[in-house]
Amino acid sequence: MSRRRHFHMDQAGHSITVNVRSGHTAEAEVLVDGKEVAVKQLHGSGTSLLCAELPEEPVRPFQVRIRLPRMGSGTPSCVLQLDGVEQAMPERAGP
Repeated sequence: MSRRRHFHMDQAGHSITVNVRSGHTAEAEVLVDGKEVAVKQLHGSGTSLLCAELPEEPVRPFQVRIRLPRMGSGTPSCVLQLDGVEQAMPERAGP
């Protein structure tokens, strides 16, 4: 069974959204201002890292760290790292 989780922050004048689909085949996508900037297939439980950039001059790289718990043992978490600062991204209701 597939489940979708959505994490969102407004940061540095941009909207950053992370959509995580868990289940048999898990996948994460990162959106900046509504545009997909990174996507990754996630394998099993554990931590995955997605790298992307904010569309500025010069571009500002950032990372999103997603932790998937073992099946049935908790909820995913998402952390944004921008300019050397880590912030937990709050989960929000579906889009």
